[in-house]
Amino acid sequence: MTLKSSNYQFTYTPHYKPNQLICGHGQTAIITGWTVRQTIAKKLNPEDYAVIGNLYSPTRGISPLIRNLLANPHVRFLVILDATKEDKNARGCQCLLDFLQQGFTQGTSDTGRDIWVINSEITGYIDIEIDANALETLRQSLDYKLVNSISEAINFIKEFSQQKNKQPWGEPLTFPMMETTPTVLPGPRYGHRIEGKTIAETWVKILHRIKTTGTIRPTQYGQWQELIDLTSIITDEPLNFYFPSSNYLPIKRDFINDYIGQILDDAPQKEGVKYTYGQRLRSWFERDQIQQAIDKLITDKDSSRVVMSLWDVKDYENNDSPPCLNHIWVRIVDNELSLTATFRSNDMFSAWPANAMGLRALQKHIIEQINKTSNHNFQFGPLIIISQSAHIYSDCWEHADKVIETEYTRICQQKNYTDPSGSFLISIKNNQIIVEHITPGSGEVVNCYSGKTAKQVYQKIADTCPGLEVKHAMYLGSELQKAEICLVTNTDFYQQDIPLVF
Repeated sequence: MTLKSSNYQFTYTPHYKPNQLICGHGQTAIITGWTVRQTIAKKLNPEDYAVIGNLYSPTRGISPLIRNLLANPHVRFLVILDATKEDKNARGCQCLLDFLQQGFTQGTSDTGRDIWVINSEITGYIDIEIDANALETLRQSLDYKLVNSISEAINFIKEFSQQKNKQPWGEPLTFPMMETTPTVLPGPRYGHRIEGKTIAETWVKILHRIKTTGTIRPTQYGQWQELIDLTSIITDEPLNFYFPSSNYLPIKRDFINDYIGQILDDAPQKEGVKYTYGQRLRSWFERDQIQQAIDKLITDKDSSRVVMSLWDVKDYENNDSPPCLNHIWVRIVDNELSLTATFRSNDMFSAWPANAMGLRALQKHIIEQINKTSNHNFQFGPLIIISQSAHIYSDCWEHADKVIETEYTRICQQKNYTDPSGSFLISIKNNQIIVEHITPGSGEVVNCYSGKTAKQVYQKIADTCPGLEVKHAMYLGSELQKAEICLVTNTDFYQQDIPLVF
């Protein structure tokens, strides 16, 4: 520390997530929850605060926050801003307050890992590698205030900054951190397709695909595992949303109503809140784009021009967090209204399920408004989400692995024989393997393949039907090999789906 104007000036040194913090020279740490941290910083001098940072999650965000405080013992004051709807839903700030007031006990995380569990009705974790005595010393060494508005926060920060400098409560402390590195299998870098009936089912499949073949990359927020250009298709999500009885989703049903409002409703500009998607859709460009979409489809149901844009060219300038959702396209095909949304960057573990439910609610709103105000009777089509960067942050890898372990096998065991590419009837005639290709709906024959070996036939099918689902293609290979065995052994008996008997 250096001496300045007869007062000590401190330097905050972040050891964890430094790119997500604004560092100063005071003794007050400001936790802004979901409020934009720059909103607070621009009202203060660097000498007024030690650090300003967000807190989004009580299970993943409190531990790195505490690690940084332990490494900077000159911090003696804490201002916790709990001001937005997102804060009320995530409850990270309240959980941090409970740590300060009520402490912690040893327990296990929802993934079975030993952890310090904060004594709170809100689930909050601290890494077990951090010494318990250090945590207790930290709790006893901080003066803190929980505030509900930016103005109230500024008042307390100013008040703390006027107090005579306190001595650091001890020496800087750092503790080891458990690192997990997933095993990555080879796979395509660009262009992935995943389909499921519900958002929950599709989400589990997404987690498995990313954790299996996603590329591990460094980012300004730490490491993430990523697929590029992932297309997710949800075909049958119920209108009131499906939540598993043992809810493994990262959201609860009571959160969704608030989130849907952020998609559908306009909102006035509010200090500390960047924007909402509803604001971008309803008024940002001085047009109600949702109403424009409804009006266009009423007058021209075959239009391919029903586009809603959330990206503003000004987002390139002085915006540290431009919207992740950039583009929405609505289309009527065979009287079904589908909605396609494009995200430039998509947090697939923490955010994607809520994103999908919000978009499904928008799809429902558009259909209901059209059917209510016109002679149309459009039905629900699929929801398609294109995630250009589909990623899972490293602090969620363990949680994702747990969901995959408990849910992925069960989902894969569910029998589903439908393939949009159709079905194949295999037989042996005139000393050849014959395969009839039939449509998935009416069962009409649309093509016929023949050959004396399984390889000759499957190559023809693969060239003609490159979109076959993986399980279906592997099934065909095994059935064609059975048929070839019958030909080679001069066995007349071959029946599809019946084991060979010699």
